[in-house]
Amino acid sequence: MSAQTRTARCSCGQLQVECSGEPDKVSVCHCTECQRRTGSAFGVAVFFPKTAVQITGDSRTYERMGDSGLPLRHHFCPNCGSTVFWYPERRPSHIAIALGSFADPAFPAPSQSVYEDSRHPWLTLDLTAR
Repeated sequence: MSAQTRTARCSCGQLQVECSGEPDKVSVCHCTECQRRTGSAFGVAVFFPKTAVQITGDSRTYERMGDSGLPLRHHFCPNCGSTVFWYPERRPSHIAIALGSFADPAFPAPSQSVYEDSRHPWLTLDLTAR
């Protein structure tokens, strides 16, 4: 039996990330930088080992410093502007992929929620609904 393959992509489809197997972690982030990056109340990162990922298409990079003091390199499509993936330096063996880029309602649910102090007070999440 072969491992499951999932494909994340930007809005126009030019930039794609093919992932093999199950993610190591799915995490909701409420930090204000993720709110700005997504244009939403939070971001959701899906972490896969770099060895389980193949990237096709062209991307541009936006780098910012994380709270850890280490850089985050966000890769976005130069055509449509969608942020699809980033490299978190604090987890150098992994790549983080924006959950929404998979456009799959059956994707595994998040197992953690971070930066709760920046969470919008009207937002509630049930992380037990897995």
